[in-house]
Amino acid sequence: MTDAFDHQLGQPRRRRVTVAVLVGAFVLLVAGYVGVAAYASGRTPADTKIGGVQVGGLGPAAARKALETGVADRGSEPVTLTAGGKSATIAPADAGLAIDLDGSVEDLTGFSLNPVKLFHHLTGGATPSLKTEVDEAKLKAAVTKTSAALAVAPKEGTIAVTGGKVAVSAPVKGQAVEVDKTADLIAASWPRSAPIVVPVAASTPKVSAEELQRVKTEFADKAMSGPIGVKAGDKTFEISAATLAPAISFPADAEGRIAPKFDDKLIVAAVTKAADGAGATAKAKDATVSYRSGQPTVIPHKTGVALDATKIVAPVTAALTSDERAAIIPVTVSQPKFTTEEAKSTLPKGMISTFTTHFPANGGGRVSNIRLAARTLNGTYVPPGGTFSLNAVLGKRTPEKGYVKGGVISEGRLSENYGGGISQVSTTLFNAAFFAGVKFEQYQAHGFYISRYPEGREATISFPYPDNRWTNTTDGGIVIRANSSGGQITVAFYGTKKWDIVATKSPRRNVVAPKKITDPSPACITQNPTPGFDVTVTRIFKQGGSTIRTERFNTHYNPEDDVTCTHPDAK
Repeated sequence: MTDAFDHQLGQPRRRRVTVAVLVGAFVLLVAGYVGVAAYASGRTPADTKIGGVQVGGLGPAAARKALETGVADRGSEPVTLTAGGKSATIAPADAGLAIDLDGSVEDLTGFSLNPVKLFHHLTGGATPSLKTEVDEAKLKAAVTKTSAALAVAPKEGTIAVTGGKVAVSAPVKGQAVEVDKTADLIAASWPRSAPIVVPVAASTPKVSAEELQRVKTEFADKAMSGPIGVKAGDKTFEISAATLAPAISFPADAEGRIAPKFDDKLIVAAVTKAADGAGATAKAKDATVSYRSGQPTVIPHKTGVALDATKIVAPVTAALTSDERAAIIPVTVSQPKFTTEEAKSTLPKGMISTFTTHFPANGGGRVSNIRLAARTLNGTYVPPGGTFSLNAVLGKRTPEKGYVKGGVISEGRLSENYGGGISQVSTTLFNAAFFAGVKFEQYQAHGFYISRYPEGREATISFPYPDNRWTNTTDGGIVIRANSSGGQITVAFYGTKKWDIVATKSPRRNVVAPKKITDPSPACITQNPTPGFDVTVTRIFKQGGSTIRTERFNTHYNPEDDVTCTHPDAK
């Protein structure tokens, strides 16, 4: 009985000991687990890399420092963007991009009883991602700015008909960066050393390839298929497509539709030139008057034929695409400015003025030039309202025309040049015109006074300037008769006398004495001294004895210096 009873009493005691042992073991296990967790919480997992930087087994501060050093270059390295063969870069600081060092190491330390986390913490080998901070507004602004360098403008296609040949250049699409998507891509992948291929959208040219082909087929090919025929009056001629091509262009409207455009001035010019070459047009010719054996002869005017410029463009442009390729252009008769009837009614009725100047008959080349110019001038007819130009009548004085060297004034000194001496022709003509009462348009006195001419009533001449030019303001045509013989030249105007002209002259004023010059050069020409002065000539227009109006001519003369030549070959 006792043994059984004792045995029964011992069993609960042993159970209590076992439970206590188990509880104690569990407590020790938990305490150890907590201890391990506490130990792990103070450092990063073993063999841990953040963004490729080894931070395993380091405490939070050391891990942050290691990470900061390891990614310093990557955090400042420009972000390279590429699109369609083009590339550009963005500075991270300008784009609001920064590495979050604290956030990157934060989850690698700290107390945790999570067995999975603790297991990974103890076994190591973790590669958590590098955390970043992004200022979305700055990033979008930076991408927007950089997108211009990556964009490709669309290339518009063209159509042209240069030289009469149709040429079409196909349009090419461009590219535009999709800013929002690119910003999202950068934010998700930065920092990275590899270039980022950014998403782009195609930018389309205004004019499509189909529109260019339509214009080519419907207009350009037809317009340049060959010449067009033109009928103007009783003449017909052709104009090549190449001739009209410069007048054709192909602008596009806002919707990308092309309509051929014509340059009206170029078309009119091209057609007019072709018509002139074909004899379909002719310029009107004024009637002219000539004197033969002292008798006037009227050479009748001729009417002209001209295209009606207002009716050229429409038929020509229509012919470019018509089956007939033909245009009819109306012509108009053009009248001359001076008709046969006007010439006959304004024939000279008698001499209205004349003037004679003298010169040494043995003046050599100078005399020869005067007589040649007088023969050229003789018989010139100036219609009512017409403008006369002595340079236009004589032309440039050259040896080929028979002119020789004679005395001229150049920069205040006597020298020689071809045509020297014809200033005497100009002065004689000027005085005949002066007393005829015509309107002077251009003339110039000699640089210094020459005693054989009237003071203030003389005109030098050179080619092309100064000229002796005046307008016939009389009531009829003027025939100029010029003759030189012996030691004189006479110029007479025959026409319809309108005015009685009286000339008066003021005394000399502002008189300047000449200087004495000694010149040793072989080209020197001796000069006799003449003082410089100012003088005024008044032309008085009279009719029936009454003064109608007056006109003043103010002339300034420089002094003619006293030049003594010392070279043996000087003149």
